[in-house]
Amino acid sequence: MSDIKTFSQKVRVRACGLLEENNSILLLKHNQIGAKGFLWSPPGGGVEFGDNSEETLIREFQEETGLKINISEFLFVNEYIDNRFHAIELFYSVKRVGGVLKLGNDPELAENKQILDDARFITYNEIDAMDRATLHNAFSYFDEPRDIFKIRGHINFINI
Repeated sequence: MSDIKTFSQKVRVRACGLLEENNSILLLKHNQIGAKGFLWSPPGGGVEFGDNSEETLIREFQEETGLKINISEFLFVNEYIDNRFHAIELFYSVKRVGGVLKLGNDPELAENKQILDDARFITYNEIDAMDRATLHNAFSYFDEPRDIFKIRGHINFINI
């Protein structure tokens, strides 16, 4: 069992990357998060003092997925608030420049308390068929999942 409290009751700034390949987007499955007990979310993580968001995203991608990336462009800010979590997420489009996809870990959590469960490219058709409660709330803003790359600005998405 993980200690999800590590991420609760504080404001967290996160850098998140949207990686599209072959009509699919890379998502990570996080256990113990979301209304259904798990959540598929783009790779990313908390910005640490002294690191900028782009450095953070490159590091987090490597840790969580084994992939090396270049950042293409800044897309949007997602602000999420509920009774446990407050996240300000900076979303970037990214391109793979190396590495082989493999499930990594979250160094903020102990080895026996990891919440990452799966890492894979999911087609837009698969995303469209998924229960929205099992997807990052950024996917709730539009009807077509690939339109996530068209969002710009600061968005207060529907809280889950």
